[in-house]
Parts: sequence; C-alpha cells; structure tokens
Amino acid sequence: MKQLCVKIFASLLFTLSAGQAFSQGAIPENAVNKKWWKEAVVYQVYPRSFKDSDGDGVGDLKGIISKLDYIQSLGIDVVWLNPIYSSPNDDNGYDISDYRSIMKDFGTMDDFNVLLKGLHDRKIKLVMDLVVNHSSDEHEWFRQSRSSRTNPYRDYYHWWPAEKGVPAKRWSFFDEDASAWRLDSTTNSYYLHYFSRKQPDLNWENPKLRQEVYGLMKFWFDKGIDGFRMDVIPFVSKDTAFPPLPAEYNAPARIDYDPNYIEYYARGPHLHEYMQEMNREVLSKYDVMTVGEGIGVRADEALLLVDKARKELNMFFTFETAAVGKDRTDWSPDAEKFKLTDFKTTFSKWINVFKEKGWATVYLGNHDQSRMVSRFGNDKPEYRETSSKMLYTFLLSQRATVYVYAGDEIGMTNIRFKDIKDYRDLQTINHYNLLKRQGKPTDDFLRDEAEFSRENGRTPMQWTGGQNAGFTTGTPWLKINPDHITVNVEAAEKEKNGILSYFRKMIKLRKQLPELVYGNYTVVDKDNPQVFAYTRTLKDKKVLVLLSFSTKVADFTVTPEIGKMGNILINNLPGIATDGNTIHLKPYQAMILRLE
Repeated sequence: MKQLCVKIFASLLFTLSAGQAFSQGAIPENAVNKKWWKEAVVYQVYPRSFKDSDGDGVGDLKGIISKLDYIQSLGIDVVWLNPIYSSPNDDNGYDISDYRSIMKDFGTMDDFNVLLKGLHDRKIKLVMDLVVNHSSDEHEWFRQSRSSRTNPYRDYYHWWPAEKGVPAKRWSFFDEDASAWRLDSTTNSYYLHYFSRKQPDLNWENPKLRQEVYGLMKFWFDKGIDGFRMDVIPFVSKDTAFPPLPAEYNAPARIDYDPNYIEYYARGPHLHEYMQEMNREVLSKYDVMTVGEGIGVRADEALLLVDKARKELNMFFTFETAAVGKDRTDWSPDAEKFKLTDFKTTFSKWINVFKEKGWATVYLGNHDQSRMVSRFGNDKPEYRETSSKMLYTFLLSQRATVYVYAGDEIGMTNIRFKDIKDYRDLQTINHYNLLKRQGKPTDDFLRDEAEFSRENGRTPMQWTGGQNAGFTTGTPWLKINPDHITVNVEAAEKEKNGILSYFRKMIKLRKQLPELVYGNYTVVDKDNPQVFAYTRTLKDKKVLVLLSFSTKVADFTVTPEIGKMGNILINNLPGIATDGNTIHLKPYQAMILRLE
C-alpha cells in the first residue's frame, strides 16, 4: 500500500511538473506525442521537371535516381513524388489510366523499385500522390462505365441521364467550356468532371469503388512506400442531388477554388465516414504518413480530418495560406505584393488551429504555385539570396511538418511567360481559350498568369549554367528559365554562404532544437508592418525568430516581456546592428536568438 501511495504521489508530482513546464502555453499533447512525420522535412519532386536521363526532354525515374546523393545531402527526411502512374498526360499525370503501373515517360516498375531502395538505403522515406477523386477517361473502369447503363462499372462514376434534363450547373476548374458536366452520346448521359473532361469524377458512394481504392493503396504500401499525399481529397464526398448553385454563381467564371463555390464541391455528407473507413481498412495497418490536399476545409472544421482520436488523416494542406497576396491590383515594379500583417494573420491562424490537437503543415511553394522567392520574397538580384534565406528561416522554424519544393533551395524564380504559346498547363490554356471564345480581353489574365501560373513552379530544375541547365540533352518539355546561367545547383554548391548552404544549416538547426518542432508558437509585435517575430518555447528552452520582409532597415525591440537576448543561433547576414534592446534588421535579414 505504501509503495502504491508513493507511485501515485510521484505520478501527481510528474503531472504538476509537466504542467509547470508547459505553463507558458506549450502544447502537452503535441509536444509529448512525437511522430517521425511531425519532425520530417519533406522535399517535393516534380518528376517531369527534375532530371531527364534519356534525352527525350522529360524528367524520369532514372534521372531522380542519378540525383539521390544530392537529395540526401540536403538533410531532408521524406521525398514527396508527384504522380508517376500510367497516364495519357492530359493534366501532367493527374489523369491516371492505371494506378498499378508506371508512365512510360518516367520509366518502368523496375526503375521505381531501384528508386525506392535508393531512398530507403539513404534513410529517406517516400510519399506518393494518391489521386482518387477522379481517374483518366482512358482508365478501364471508365471505358466499361461509359459502354452501357447496365455495365457493372457504371456506378464507379457520376452519371446523369439526359432524359432527366440538363443537370444543375457545375463549373469546371479546367474545362475549356467551364462546364463540369459533359454529355456522352454512347449512353445519352452526362458524366461529372470537376477538372478536365478527361478526368471523370469517381463515385465514392459506391462501396465497390472504395474497395478498389483501398486495394491500390495496399499495393503501394506493400511495396514499401511510406505515405500518401491525397489530391483534392475533400471532393470525394459529394451532394449527389447536385442542387442548383445560387443565382450569383450562375455565370462562367474562373472559380480558382473560391470558397463560396467549394461549399458545393467538397466536404459532402460522407467525407469523414469514408476517411475513417480508409483509416480502419488501410492506414491503421501501416506506419505511414498521410497529408490531404485540404481544399475547401475551413479552420473551424479542420480537426474533423486530423484529430488523432477521430482516426482519419495525419495532416492536410490549407489553400488559404497559398492565396495570400493573390488579390493584388497594383502591378507596378515596386508595389507591395501583400501586407505582412495579412501574411502573419493567415499563417498564424492555421498554425494555431492545431495548437492542442492534430498537426499542421507549412509550405510556400509546390507544383501548383509559383516560385517561393518570387511570391513571398524578392527575386530582384540584390535581394533574391537574402530573402530566400529569410523564407527558409520562417519555414523551418514553424510548429508544423515542413514541405519544400525542389529548386527553391537554390532560389529558382518565376519564368513569367508572356505568350500563351509558351504554356503547357491545360488550366491556363483552356481558360485563355474560353476568354477568347467569349470575346473577352486576355491581357489582364496573361498578366496574372505570368506571376501566379503553375508553370512558374514547373520549369525544369537548374542543375548547371550550361545547355538546358543540365536538365536534358534534348528539347525540354517546358522552357528553361534564362536565369539558370547564374542560378543553378553547380554554382550554389560552390557558394559557402549561399542559399543552398543556408538551407542545409537551417535544417540541421531544426533537428538540433526540439523547440522549433514542438514548442509553443507565440507571435510578438503582430502589427509591425516590416518584421514577423515570434517565439518558440518548449519547457525551459525559448528562442526568438526575427524575419524582415522589408527592403528598408526594420527595427524590432526585444522587450522584457519577450525575454533577454542570448546567443545568435543563426543569421542570414553577417553581423547584428543593435541599439540597446532594439535590433536594426537589414533588408530581408533573418535570425534566431536564444532567449534567457
């Protein structure tokens, strides 16, 4: 009995101590419940644009294999690979015709096996794309489904018999007519495609279809992959009554994931039922990470997808952070791209959604966005390097799983195409054609695309300053950015204090300081229009992160409430200018200070 009382007392003492340790607002559940995928830095590889091994102008698996040592040298933990499955390539592989085979442009399954082993031998995990809101119209399921109304595969997709009349309007994100319903003459029925007409939406209402999806997931997990990034996953559940859109939405528009439209596209009545079923039948049986592309998921419902107790997904990407600054109207050369206070508010909001439960993600670039330094930093020659380092200081000091996009580690910039003939992306091309058919001007559209098009993030990786940036010996599938002469991996490797070197140092620092992963996140001086400052606190360890988003000297005062300045842990520029407790940050300067 005495021993039992001692144990109970010790347990209570530990609990009280833990409570005191987290009294500054740290997060007991998220700090204690450590997971490898929370601590991971994920490096996204867009295979078509990474490295071409055979001279056909398209990146491939052997090309990636040839660069595994480089990938390992970055210090990252996970590679996220965009779709490599068999596809007619209408939407660069997001239209899948066979989920269990490899696109010929990329290689063979043997090549994939070599890649997977090469990554695992280097202690790097592999996450693949799961694209199951839609398939290709060349998938055998759809070939069968469209063949007759009585075919066993008919209900694998969403069909609307023409005799019921024209279905309620749904605008397509990619279709050249902007319509998400297309009449198929074979059975005189409309099929649904929220994206390209060659990407018919799968019908998750059908349990047979869901079992097909779970089977293909098991196929890849059994091969040894370490997780999935799930493309537009909230779309899989739909209101199959397809009610009419409100009157104000009944006009052709480039909806661009407008949250008002999304209410009619995503988060259907069975979304969480499907995610829990997926977890129960597949995900719970493997030690893997899952990240959903959380299109249309609002902050107030975020935990429904990622609260550990609900047994659905680990985390998801929000689109709200990617939208910061996209509403700009002033396009003069020195115009403000976005208000820093908006940037702070949006990113902090989403970090704090997961303060106690679930887990956040943070990213500044990917295959659907323009280049990080061009969007959120400053890609002018005098600022490109410093602002890139500043942005990596931000990313790698967030309480979230960090996702970085290949090429950003050397400061690749937007190519900014001006001519529609240079584009290969069906989203841009089809909307341009729609505007032309409607007799509408295209100048403003092309101006916006030059800055925000997905093509900016898809130009080939710049390995050298030589021909085709060392990406291919043939004709590249997409034009190479002319700045590859100076912005390339070969040159970056020689710069001891360059972006690439800083990226590696920042990753190393993150791995050394648990407070940068699990610590409490608190914004300070939130209304400062030039400086983004926040503290990260874990037990008795506390650091201050200072980020200048300005082309001018920006002041920040370290008040007693924040703490006492200690050692500088990392600094993207030499030296620190101070006046008492006030730090004078140079343009785009970033540093992390130990607080005492």
